[in-house]
Amino acid sequence: MDETLEKELETGKFACISCGGDLKYQPGTSSLVCKHCSTTNEIPQIEESFEELDFHQFLAKKSKSAETIKDNFVKCHNCGATSSLAPHVTSSNCPYCSTALVIEELHEEEIIKPKAILPFHLKLDEAKGAFKKWVKKLWFAPGDLQKASLNFDHFKGIYIPYWTYDSSTYTRYTGQRGIHYYVTQTYTTQENGKTVTKTRQVQKTRWYPSEGAVSKFFDDVLVTATQSLSKKYIYKLEPWDLENLVSFEKSYLSGFITEKYQIDLENGFDVAKDKMDSRIRALIRKDIGGDVQRIISMKTNYDDITFKHLLLPVYVSAYHYKNKLYQFLVNGRTGEVQGERPYSWIKIGFAVLLGIALIAAIVFFANNSK
Repeated sequence: MDETLEKELETGKFACISCGGDLKYQPGTSSLVCKHCSTTNEIPQIEESFEELDFHQFLAKKSKSAETIKDNFVKCHNCGATSSLAPHVTSSNCPYCSTALVIEELHEEEIIKPKAILPFHLKLDEAKGAFKKWVKKLWFAPGDLQKASLNFDHFKGIYIPYWTYDSSTYTRYTGQRGIHYYVTQTYTTQENGKTVTKTRQVQKTRWYPSEGAVSKFFDDVLVTATQSLSKKYIYKLEPWDLENLVSFEKSYLSGFITEKYQIDLENGFDVAKDKMDSRIRALIRKDIGGDVQRIISMKTNYDDITFKHLLLPVYVSAYHYKNKLYQFLVNGRTGEVQGERPYSWIKIGFAVLLGIALIAAIVFFANNSK
């Protein structure tokens, strides 16, 4: 690779091979496009396997120096998100809450180097189109929301940090196996004014002690490393086409914002363990058998833990309505839209009044026809 290009890829600053102008990544391609002369600059494709990093070794800082990069970030004083800024930016707003950022506080930070990236596939206009279709389907949405969806300033393309974890698990448990049986119960009831005696079958359960162990290997447990977006909605953007991940290359970041992870590597694994827990419990219940199961205690060992740091593409729109912040998310690959929507109580009230008037009109005409 050319030495000048290597230096540009390291710093994240890219110049057009034709005119020297600034370049931006073109979503859905492997190219950078010059905003001055429209020349296409191909991004060098690095052939590299996405090798998992050893979790405990990294935490012990044995491999930290070889697996970190430096970038310029600024922290939002309102929501706490730490985002990258393009060179020469003189003013900007937080993409998550629209608060003005203090550019003078831009500083360099060292972060764990992303192992892979899923480049943006949707262009900004395509993401806005998906959002506008979603908004039109919302009942009783405020008119201002329609206006917000037409405002480019409300949409930002952001690479969201994620962790993926692999781990072998071995869980010992104690529990109870429940076996159903039925007994005949006699009861009285009233039929045709008379008291009659009847019988019915009533389900009972016998409980037996159970203990044992289950093993499972978990591959690529995906954990979002941001706290600036609602977990309820960001996980609903899944599934991600992780089979199309490419080796991390700063060229793909050009023209987009990158968020620094707020959930660190160690805390991220605690989230991953919570996600593994439901699968492990299902295995235990299957191992216990019977008709119903109770898990009394369980202890899980996590071995051979490895991880990757990924960047996944999301378009974010931060929208204020009635002094409340609403966030809308668009999957930068599939166009899936998620978000919390506001309601227009004026529209709801009008609909209620209209419904009452419609019912009154039906009653009026029904009475007159008689």
